[in-house]
Amino acid sequence: MAAASLHEKFMKLALKQAMLAFDDGEIPVGAVVVHEGKVIGRGYNQVQKLNDPTAHAEMLAITATCNGLGAKYLPDCTLYVTLEPCTMCAGAIKWAQISTIVFGAYDLKAGFSVFTHKLFPQKTELIGGVLEQECRLLITDFFEELRSR
Repeated sequence: MAAASLHEKFMKLALKQAMLAFDDGEIPVGAVVVHEGKVIGRGYNQVQKLNDPTAHAEMLAITATCNGLGAKYLPDCTLYVTLEPCTMCAGAIKWAQISTIVFGAYDLKAGFSVFTHKLFPQKTELIGGVLEQECRLLITDFFEELRSR
């Protein structure tokens, strides 16, 4: 399977996680962590549900992956997330030593790239814009629905 279609396959799984967040009234961001071609950890935003400002999709997916692999470092893993990670999540990704980050929509207000690209080691692979329209539309729909209430 070509790299682009592989990235789309796993991003679709992250989008399914984001839909869970949407259905819970959370900002619809979803994440999956892949190791050796298999999803090991998954998560979606649960900030409201858990009353925890750190309960972002990436943080929950990293924790699930560390528990699943029994390791605190994840150098052979790829994180797929529907929205560009914020600086808090970028820090966690860095400390977990995840080698590849694939994200859907760019976050022009709070994404890590708004602040700096120096959060990650130079060897970290960053791939943005995978299924960007689908990822962005989900967030746009969420906020439009929220405003109409």
